[in-house]
Amino acid sequence: MSQTVELQIEKSRHLIEGLRKHLKGIGGGVTNEEINAMEQAVNELEAANAEVDRLREKLAPKVKQVNAMMTHLKDVYTLKKKTLKGYYPQERWMEYGVPDKR
Repeated sequence: MSQTVELQIEKSRHLIEGLRKHLKGIGGGVTNEEINAMEQAVNELEAANAEVDRLREKLAPKVKQVNAMMTHLKDVYTLKKKTLKGYYPQERWMEYGVPDKR
């Protein structure tokens, strides 16, 4: 769970608890229905955040795999580009999709 979300959930739960204990002393402005709605919002946020955490667990290995593939492709690209630049004059580089200039 992200620390920001976790902290907000914790602070909201403490506020809800305090509001419930002292509802009569608050005067007007806060109702039981509003407290219940806030509690429901906290529960929904907690459930959504748990789902995000599950998705992150699945996503993290895939991101590592994609990053490794990207690194490999960049290495191959650089090697082939250097090879091409070594064999052909600059005027012909564009024929091979190499826009670099010396």
